[in-house]
Amino acid sequence: MNGIDTPPGPAPSRPRATARLQLHAGFTLDDARAQVGYFAALGVSHLYLSPITRARAGSTHGYDVIDHGQVSPELGGEAALRRLAQAARAHRLGLIADIVPNHMAADVSNAWWADVLRRGERSTHSRCFDIDWRAPDPALRGKVLLPVLPEPYGVCLDAGMIVLAHDPQRGYAIDVGGQRYPVAEPPPPAQNPAHTCAAHAADSAAGRRRLHHLLERQHYRLAWWRAAPDQINWRRFFEIHELVGVRVEDDLVFDAVHALPLRLYREGLLDGLRIDHIDGLASPGAYLKRLHGALLRAAPERARAGLAAAPYLIVEKILADDESLDPRWQADGTTGYDFMDQVGALLHASAARDPLTRFWETLSGDPRPAAAQLRAARELMLTRHFASERLVLVRALTRVARLDLRTRDWAAPAIDRALTALLAAFPVYRSYAEDGGRGAADRIHWQTALAGARAALAAAPDSPDDQLLALLDQWLDGSPGEPCEADAANALRNARARALRHFQQLTPPLAAKALEDTLFYRYGPLLSRNEVGASPARFSLEPAAFLADCAARGRSHPDALLATATHDHKRGEDSRCRLATLSEIPQDWIAAASGWIERLPGREQRPSRADRYLLLQTLVGAWPLELAPDDIDARPDAVAAWIARVAQWQLKAQREAKLHTRWTAPDPRYEDAASQALDALLTTPDGRTLLREIAGYALRLAPAGLVNSLAQTLLRNTLPGVPDLYQGADLWDFSLVDPDNRRPVDYARRAALLDGAPAAGAIDASAAAWHSGAVKQALIQRALAVRARHPALLREGTLQPVAAQGPRAAHVLAFLRRHEDQALLVVVPRLCATAIAGYARGDAATARDHWAGTRLLLPDDAGGVFLDPLSSRRHPSAAWELDQLLHDLPVALCVSGDPRTG
Repeated sequence: MNGIDTPPGPAPSRPRATARLQLHAGFTLDDARAQVGYFAALGVSHLYLSPITRARAGSTHGYDVIDHGQVSPELGGEAALRRLAQAARAHRLGLIADIVPNHMAADVSNAWWADVLRRGERSTHSRCFDIDWRAPDPALRGKVLLPVLPEPYGVCLDAGMIVLAHDPQRGYAIDVGGQRYPVAEPPPPAQNPAHTCAAHAADSAAGRRRLHHLLERQHYRLAWWRAAPDQINWRRFFEIHELVGVRVEDDLVFDAVHALPLRLYREGLLDGLRIDHIDGLASPGAYLKRLHGALLRAAPERARAGLAAAPYLIVEKILADDESLDPRWQADGTTGYDFMDQVGALLHASAARDPLTRFWETLSGDPRPAAAQLRAARELMLTRHFASERLVLVRALTRVARLDLRTRDWAAPAIDRALTALLAAFPVYRSYAEDGGRGAADRIHWQTALAGARAALAAAPDSPDDQLLALLDQWLDGSPGEPCEADAANALRNARARALRHFQQLTPPLAAKALEDTLFYRYGPLLSRNEVGASPARFSLEPAAFLADCAARGRSHPDALLATATHDHKRGEDSRCRLATLSEIPQDWIAAASGWIERLPGREQRPSRADRYLLLQTLVGAWPLELAPDDIDARPDAVAAWIARVAQWQLKAQREAKLHTRWTAPDPRYEDAASQALDALLTTPDGRTLLREIAGYALRLAPAGLVNSLAQTLLRNTLPGVPDLYQGADLWDFSLVDPDNRRPVDYARRAALLDGAPAAGAIDASAAAWHSGAVKQALIQRALAVRARHPALLREGTLQPVAAQGPRAAHVLAFLRRHEDQALLVVVPRLCATAIAGYARGDAATARDHWAGTRLLLPDDAGGVFLDPLSSRRHPSAAWELDQLLHDLPVALCVSGDPRTG
């Protein structure tokens, strides 16, 4: 294959570039091994694997872990991992694995969980899970709530949906819909199992009574699934009651959860770890310190094997647009949501925000600013979805109040009122009041939250609500407090620590579910800005601010990942880039969308105008390049398959929005109307006419989107940090939200394109290469080759903005990376994709005319002759005319003083 030389040997000591792979039964560790050669030829240094531990049978993502101590048999087991590691080493690649310390599957296939259900608090595994065995409801004391019934308990009991079953190997069990729960206290053995089960059958009143009494003696309480938000007495992952929180802060639990990854790291099968949902842990800083120390202890053994001794740890962390990773954390950085937001904002024109927002307000009928709508979404989540978690926190804070004679008069209702206002206003995912209390950033975020809560409560200075908010601020600041009686010190310290833990483990799911999984599906002026890691407060980002953010990240975390796509993204990176071009032509887009919204077919009822607009954005942003408007009639099966994918997105989007229908209370009438409207685009003459117009608009817009995509790709691969390539995004990625973004990847096609690309000289910039995505793949390969050849320049080099002069100066972003006597120049277009779309149509001659009269102003000491490995053109440092620099492509990558580059 084409690419840099990759003789056998150890992987680079630090990741240079990663490729994220989603593993499951349909793409195993051996399947990943088959692609090692391709990724080595592309230029990545590490494969970045989704969880490899054993998950529930048939899991497509691996986050529903049932055994932390075993490599998943569905993925091929540890033997397959060893084969993959050996193949990776042969190509000088390393492996980074995703681990899930925060939660496990609440499933009887999870031996830990099953033992807790069988033995209750006496189980040796009861310490593994965040379970409140002393719940205030007497019916739940000493029990685990299992919200697994499709109807209320009594209805299910009467209808025979709960059955006592017997297996000769495993004994008695309670069968609910095929899931079998263990029985702690089996019926008396006087009868044979068949007679015993019949005696507990629901076909008689006596049988139902016996079954009920048997169930009452278990260590769990079966309940209607709708009871979960109000009654759950264990910590869930977000609001998913199939996933139970793990107490990894417990020493024995930590050891059990990490024994496998630490051994695999020590033996050299793994070279780094990615920590899933770090915000869910009780003490992230302490956790990272302990894990980092454990990895360091493996250094001697790894060094003897010629492997990198320094641990590599990255964390899945969503940062607010003014937030940085806590400097106390022993981590190499985040998984890249922050960069994904920043580079996305860079590609949006600020002038489009107001007209697009006004248009959205006319469609939605909701004039409230996004911040007010987000607060409403947070309040909804607190009252309906996290009611139990909120009340647990209220009880913990009430306990704190009662331990001090000066505060004991504050009762739970008042605390709940103030706390809800505070939670609704909290501006970031969580606070980090550990390792000495709050950090400087925490204190700022708390002041913002307190101000928002005071405003919501109309709390005048020194009013009761104001005083109570001040107390909440004090109780949750991470300090032990000063009790009025010395002997109360330990009780107060423990009570405050418990309350703080509940607070810090509630705000992350609250933030995620309110913003990512509610507001981003109900607020949509432009969907390209509704992405994981983004904020509705930031529509665009100016070049100076963008480069400043990138430089700051490079100084603090030079090995942080830079992502533009993930397994959690709302839409593919190239869909976002296409939609971003609408910010360059907002009036044209508004005019087109206005007409289509009214023409979208439907029967008696149609989806709301806002939902129709979200659908139109999705169709335009993700319309496949290979489907022409005429294919609506000529290739109906292909178009129908694409529309079926959109239908899957539409149902999820409408339920997540929670306006007209929701997961917990579906509205079949509304959902059917939306489905029929989408189907009518294929099945009615007027619908097909409209769909052809939409497809035509999308494909006219597409070349501009591809120009944006190439700019984004080059930025990801040249800025400070480690570029992360999500599977399949080495070609154009127009995927929708999961599970669509986890569809199979055609690696044979990718390998063929890479093999057919020129090994040296100019990248193929023909219309065919743009259409296939080969131009993007080639750009990635050439950029990663530069990273491999100049690792210090790309990891340690400074970031210096380069000014432009001339009529198009505002539409170019250029910067230098400099280290010792080396320099790298990167040039990308900005907010002119519609004007230079000719590049992507194979008409570079017309497109380059756009740059006539505009030139870069490089510093005098920038270097001598630069070589562009994308075009093999040489550029003397005295001549930087953009129409020459961007002669064949809309981007440029130039390296000084290296005749080998390219």
